[in-house]
Amino acid sequence: MASRLRDESDFRERPNKRGSRPRTKIRPEHADARTGFVTGVDRGRYTALVDEGTPDERVVVAMRARELRRDRVVCGDRVDLVGDTSGDDGSLARIVRIQERDTVLRRTADDTDPYERIVVANAHQLMIVTALARPEPREGMIDRAVVAAYDAGMSVTLCLTKADLADPAPLRQKYEPLGVTVIVTSMDDHDRSIGPLGPVRDQLDGKISVLVGHSGVGKSTLVNALVPDSTRATGHVNDVTGRGRHTSTSAVALRLPDGAGWVVDTPGIRSFGLAHVEPDRVLAAFDDLADVSVDCPRGCTHAVEAVDCALDAWVDAAAPDERENRSVRVASFRRLMAARTATV
Repeated sequence: MASRLRDESDFRERPNKRGSRPRTKIRPEHADARTGFVTGVDRGRYTALVDEGTPDERVVVAMRARELRRDRVVCGDRVDLVGDTSGDDGSLARIVRIQERDTVLRRTADDTDPYERIVVANAHQLMIVTALARPEPREGMIDRAVVAAYDAGMSVTLCLTKADLADPAPLRQKYEPLGVTVIVTSMDDHDRSIGPLGPVRDQLDGKISVLVGHSGVGKSTLVNALVPDSTRATGHVNDVTGRGRHTSTSAVALRLPDGAGWVVDTPGIRSFGLAHVEPDRVLAAFDDLADVSVDCPRGCTHAVEAVDCALDAWVDAAAPDERENRSVRVASFRRLMAARTATV
């Protein structure tokens, strides 16, 4: 068959089966977006508080916009919302932006897991709830939680429950040198009531605080006492294993009475991996030790076996009445560093 010359019409682009609108990475500005505070996450639906602290304050249910499909929205986030932000029954808004986070508390499943799990955003302090007995305190887990909090730039409070069953002094002596605030409460394990909470409330006042702890330590009982209408489920400790069962299933932010702050209750955590933590970020939480460490050799790990570590020289150079304090301080820091790779 004789060939024919093709004219320009033969080279015209074929129609786009998916439409003729060109793709673009330019996203809408959403200038009319409203700011919301995420108080809960449940299977792809987000509960957010809009116009917080004003007469128009309301709870809005939202979904995540398509452009955020790779970004995780977590409890404590400040987000920008568009769509129906009325908060009426059946209404649904859309989260289009996550505002810059002040702090991010992270953990990994273990120390080799590259995937970081965000526990909460924008919290000021971590309150570690630990029973003094039934179940026994797991100091390795406490150490790891302290490391994660300092890495996030948060302050740390250790709330010791069930003081009627054991002496809190040993744990107090171990963690106060690390700058951890220690609060002691007692709890009747039979009627699930908890003692005076004045010191706890004072520590939470005006802050966003995230509570973590193993199941059975009294965390949900403490939350119910702090926020009477929260009705967080509580569980008993197994008499044989000494362990509790998980009762909270998702993180939720709860407002303290009279608007005195927020507590974020989290599910019972069984592991606190620290694969994401860099040693220098932990050291930065200790101003005095960080200043001393500038004289350390390059690549110094600051561990007990480290050669020519300036922390050792700092202890040795102290006056006799100050040497013990410095020694305790350095030993406590090194214990935290060791917790990054220890099995708990």
